[in-house]
Amino acid sequence: MNRHTYVIGTAGHVDHGKSTLVKALTGIDPDRLREEKEREMTIDLGFAWLTLPSGRRLSIVDVPGHERFIKNMLAGVGGFDAALLIVAADEGPMPQTREHLAILDLLEIRYGIVVLTKRDLVDADWLELVTVEVEELLRGTVLEGARIVPVSAVTGEGLDELVQTIDQLLETVPTHAGHGRPRLAIDRVFTMPGFGTIVTGTLRDGFLEIGQEVEILPRRLRARIRGLQSHRTKVERAAPGSRTAVNLSGVEVEEIERGDVLTVPGWLEPTTLLDAKLRLVADAPAPLEQNDEVDFFIGTSETLARVTLLDAERLEPGQSGWVQIRLQHPIVALRGDRFILRRPSPSATLAGGVVVDTHPRRHRRFRPDVIRGLEALASGDPEAILLHVLESGLYEWRELLQRSNLEESAATRAVHRLIAQGRLVALDTTGDSLGLTTVLVRRDVVERLQAQLLRALAEYHARFPLRRGLPREMARSRLGLTQRPFDLLVRRLASEGVLVEDGEVLRTPEHRIRLSPEQEERARAYEAALRREPFAPPAPADFGLDPELVQALADLGRVVRITDEVVFAPDAWQEIRERVLALIDANGSVTLAQVRDALGTSRKYAQALLEYLDQQRVTRRVGDARVRYV
Repeated sequence: MNRHTYVIGTAGHVDHGKSTLVKALTGIDPDRLREEKEREMTIDLGFAWLTLPSGRRLSIVDVPGHERFIKNMLAGVGGFDAALLIVAADEGPMPQTREHLAILDLLEIRYGIVVLTKRDLVDADWLELVTVEVEELLRGTVLEGARIVPVSAVTGEGLDELVQTIDQLLETVPTHAGHGRPRLAIDRVFTMPGFGTIVTGTLRDGFLEIGQEVEILPRRLRARIRGLQSHRTKVERAAPGSRTAVNLSGVEVEEIERGDVLTVPGWLEPTTLLDAKLRLVADAPAPLEQNDEVDFFIGTSETLARVTLLDAERLEPGQSGWVQIRLQHPIVALRGDRFILRRPSPSATLAGGVVVDTHPRRHRRFRPDVIRGLEALASGDPEAILLHVLESGLYEWRELLQRSNLEESAATRAVHRLIAQGRLVALDTTGDSLGLTTVLVRRDVVERLQAQLLRALAEYHARFPLRRGLPREMARSRLGLTQRPFDLLVRRLASEGVLVEDGEVLRTPEHRIRLSPEQEERARAYEAALRREPFAPPAPADFGLDPELVQALADLGRVVRITDEVVFAPDAWQEIRERVLALIDANGSVTLAQVRDALGTSRKYAQALLEYLDQQRVTRRVGDARVRYV
């Protein structure tokens, strides 16, 4: 027996009998609000369910038909596997029939049945006329050729045939494999005494289990699953494709709202910028102009947005184009998710499209390279998608999976092919394994970063020839990389001999500190003076040495620089260190005065050298004395 779960939704004009049909099929009244019952009109989403003859479990989402509640309709339609387009036989197609059909078409909900309700109110000739009108309406849409089933919810005529037709239709609908991470777009939030916060929605991509830690995005709230229900039945594990109620601990009902997404932590990142392929409906009220403001609907969320047209001055009704969408509030989406745009005023469905990049860079308009990249993303070819995503830098494997929205096995095969071709580099992998934290980068990006880093090193060496090299943090900032990818890149370049890691600085292999003849002469004179007065050395400035030259001498090991004013010869510093430790070993500790007297020097030098020994973790201060650091 087939136990897969599917979600089918109603669509159609107000008062065409959607809710009445759902109740007749399931015995469940989807109108749950008092106002809905008083007005006899669906206002918000309603839910019901039944088991089909094949054993398939069917969730039904009933949507409002009135144009004032189209936003509520859009909150439900994104989770449909299939649709029942409801047309009253006594009226035929009406304005919201057409708008709902346009929405199904834009969202590419390709599986559907047209249900002609109120069959008992018309004769056979009228029914035939309405059927022909519906067939013409469907022409050119995703539902062209869909079965048309006349029914009467009052007499029951046609209901058995409709159930059989739904069952047959679902044989052709792909099952939910559940190989990915779970996503539940929240469409209801409420509380129940003794249970606390409950959210509902259609589960996509993966499984949810009791006890699992989850995250609510874009709010970044953490919670834990206390309980799960599907069709008011407790379950230990909710399957993808099912209508699911999730009882949460750790969050209050006031913290969550429709439009949020429940998922597992650490992989989805909210965004306020999307790249997409857009198509205007053929009867759009007006063209879409550059920077137009629109209402943006995806999943169960809604926000205002502005549209950048990337390859056209304007989009006329029926035309398609590439766009970048700037969202007023963050949303959660993956590549391949579909969305709807509506005019804010007067309110009307304008366009729909598919997301191709959820974290793009800002694009300039009319750039052929940008359009080529978007076409690669839209192609569905895993190698092209991965290469495009990696254009913008280095990513850990888990982040690359999220940004590409590829199935993991297909993405893994593509990565290994690209590495074998030399087009991709795994910076920290061993053998053939790919860990979640493996950093991947395009070969041409490695070459670009390498050239950029070598230029930075060459410029720094030319500007500061007396310094060992470019500080690592300055180099990382120049490349615009985060810490771990930068460290892995540097490690790889160092292993290839491209550069040298020298403590906290980087240098080219050929760079050496070289003093000019005049600098060398002054340096030798100063070194001789240090040897003459080992424990009370002269200041570098007395011999015309600036701090840059002193540091160069220290890097070369020719002096030990304590401060800008206190410098020792290496032999003298070694003797000082040994004497201080000997005093500590003999007495348990040593004071500044004892060091001063033992070396026959001044308080100035004794204080400076003790503070330096503290910094080097040779000694540590305890009150007014020093002891060994360990």
